[in-house]
This record gives sequence, structure tokens and C-alpha cells, in this order.
Amino acid sequence: MKKYWLGGTAVILLMGCATNPITGKQNLNFVSNSELFPSSFQQYNQFLTENKVITGTADAKKVELVGMKIKAAAEKYLTYLGQTQYLKDYRWEYKLVDNKEVNAWCMPGGKIVVYSGILPITKDDAGLATVMGHEVSHALANHGAQRMSAAQLQQIGSVALGAATSGKTQQTQQIFSQAYGLGTQVGVMLPFSRGNETEADKIGLTLMAIAGYNPDDAVAFWSRMSAKSGGASTPEFMSTHPSDATRIANIKALIPEAKATALKVGVIK
Repeated sequence: MKKYWLGGTAVILLMGCATNPITGKQNLNFVSNSELFPSSFQQYNQFLTENKVITGTADAKKVELVGMKIKAAAEKYLTYLGQTQYLKDYRWEYKLVDNKEVNAWCMPGGKIVVYSGILPITKDDAGLATVMGHEVSHALANHGAQRMSAAQLQQIGSVALGAATSGKTQQTQQIFSQAYGLGTQVGVMLPFSRGNETEADKIGLTLMAIAGYNPDDAVAFWSRMSAKSGGASTPEFMSTHPSDATRIANIKALIPEAKATALKVGVIK
């Protein structure tokens, strides 16, 4: 029985791999944009009806302006990569929402929300471009679809585990189940998410550079974010995000490549 499960899982893994054009990597992805985007757009619209959207203010206009420049940078970068059709189903939208949380996000398909609570930390256009470039990069790299696919695979693995331990006592099965859940979460799902964050940082730096912002300003933004958290954070190996120190060090190392790529692609004036 175990061999059949392992063989089946291997087939699923092979069938679920897709190459992302912006990263050039093969990633686990069972969900196509045609399946994901309609749901994403629907959830985005529902969120907007249930929350207070800020319009007509200087901050709202800034969110839209920076968002449009990041969008243009993404289009220019994908054209440079020879992937002009990749964004054809994207429906870009940028909204500022009245919320004290320090947060921003981009749903699959280019639907962006910036919370007003993050603006005191972004401070200027470059800080906002850091945030929006990072969030848009999650969408471009299909991180949402990858996480959904990884969760599906985790469920498949738990079913396989149940079959492999079916002859054991209930107590033994519970121990195996708990160990599997913790093992996959710490050993796979959490590092997988941290990898997504680092990848989004890298792409985001490139997008903000193409959009005409200085990637060096990203270091200042993340330093302000670190100061806001007061240094209190979950241990990195138990977190879905890199530690502040790790992230800032990674960004400093990635900045030269982002600037070089932007020069090749062409900076938007």
C-alpha cells in the first residue's frame, strides 16, 4: 500500500510542476490563473464593500500613482523576458483602505490593497513602492497558487500516512499524525513561505528600480518596519517570514542585481 501511495504522490508532483516565467523556476502548481483569478476578483470586490475605501485624498492618489508605476514596470519587465502575454488576464486595481493595521497585499490577478496604517512607515513614494513592488511580486510569482497547491499536497500526504499506519494502535497513529503535522509545517510549509518572501523581495526590488525608484530606499523602509516591531518576533525557524535582520541583509545583497537588471530593461521616467 505504501508503495502505491508513494508512486501516486510522485506522479502528482510531476503533473503539478509548472515553470514560472518571471522566476524561471519550476514550482508546484495545481491551480491555473483561469481558475484562480475569478475567485480572487470576487473576494477583492467583497472586501472593498465590507471595508472603508479612502478616495480623493493625497494618500489615495499616491497609492494609485505608485501602483500604476509598479504595474508599468511589471509589464516592461515581462516584455523584456519575452512574456508579453503573461499579464493579459490581470485586472490591476489599487485601493487605500482605512485600517490601522500595518499591512498591504496583492491578490492574484493584480488586485492591491494598502492599509492606511502602513503609510507612516512607508513615509514616501519610495517606501510605498517597496511595499507594493513586494506584494505585486507575490502575485507575479504565483505564490498564492503555490501555497494552495502545497496545502493540497499536505492533505494527500496525511491520507497516505493514515493508510501506512492503519495497522497500528490508535495512540500510535495519533503520535505519527502529530509528528507529521509538525514536521511538514516546520520542515516544508514554513520554509516554503519564507522562500516566497525572499523571492518577492528580489523581484520587488527589480520592479521598483524599473519604476524609477532607488532600491536602496528599501533598506530604510524595512529598518523602519523592524523598529516598529520593537525587535520582538517569532524565532525564524517557526516563522513564515525571514527575521528582520535576515531580510535586510538579503535585500542589501540583492540591490546591485536589481539595479543592473533595471538598466538592462530600461528605467521608467
